[in-house]
Amino acid sequence: MNSETSPEPLARWPRVLLKLSGEAFAGDQGFGIDGEIVAQIAQSIIDVKQTMAVDLAVVVGGGNIWRGMTGAGAGMDRAQADYMGMLATVINGLALQETLERLGQPTRVQSAIHMSQVAEPYIRRRAIRHLEKGRVVIFAGGTGNPFFTTDTTAALRAVEIEAGAILMGKNGTDGVYTDDPRTNPDATLLRNVSYIDVLNRGLKVMDSTAITLCMDNDIPIVVFDLMGEDLIRKILLGDTVGTTVSMEA
Repeated sequence: MNSETSPEPLARWPRVLLKLSGEAFAGDQGFGIDGEIVAQIAQSIIDVKQTMAVDLAVVVGGGNIWRGMTGAGAGMDRAQADYMGMLATVINGLALQETLERLGQPTRVQSAIHMSQVAEPYIRRRAIRHLEKGRVVIFAGGTGNPFFTTDTTAALRAVEIEAGAILMGKNGTDGVYTDDPRTNPDATLLRNVSYIDVLNRGLKVMDSTAITLCMDNDIPIVVFDLMGEDLIRKILLGDTVGTTVSMEA
């Protein structure tokens, strides 16, 4: 791109963290990895990287493969079950990396659980350096500790890399509602909501630990439909998309 005639538009935040749930990788089948869905997610990321001046990191969940709470509910030791979930996030991270790089986007996977054959260990300063060089950094392995969700991982990594916002990509959900719109036809979409309201009203955005961490560090959260056309770009351009969780509603 010729910067003299077609300058890259400035993003609302120069660095963002995209949170992808494990379910997003499964698509309509509900489990496993849907290659077409991963390709669609990857293309959305690449479109933003190629047309905007923005650093982009990703945190992936693993619920399409394994959920720690599922194992704990079946009598498995919770810590062991959570470690299994962390390994599932690495599988999703590698799938996204392969697709991004096949499409020409330089990428690094950093895992909080050491597995040097397939991923770098998570090192904050190295992650920031990768972002500065235009690479997409995928954070896998959760926080490396049981009892913490990948929502908390997203909040923690966003603080560590000094991201301006967290983009919460949901599969088939276009924002935060007053109630579950699938069971309550009177549920309304909230365009703006405060961290305190999310906690007090029990709104399904992130777990309370993650929300509190974002609130303490004033990191806004934008909840949007990951499958919506060109929505990541629209959010970064400042358009009203989905629901924004911030200090002031």
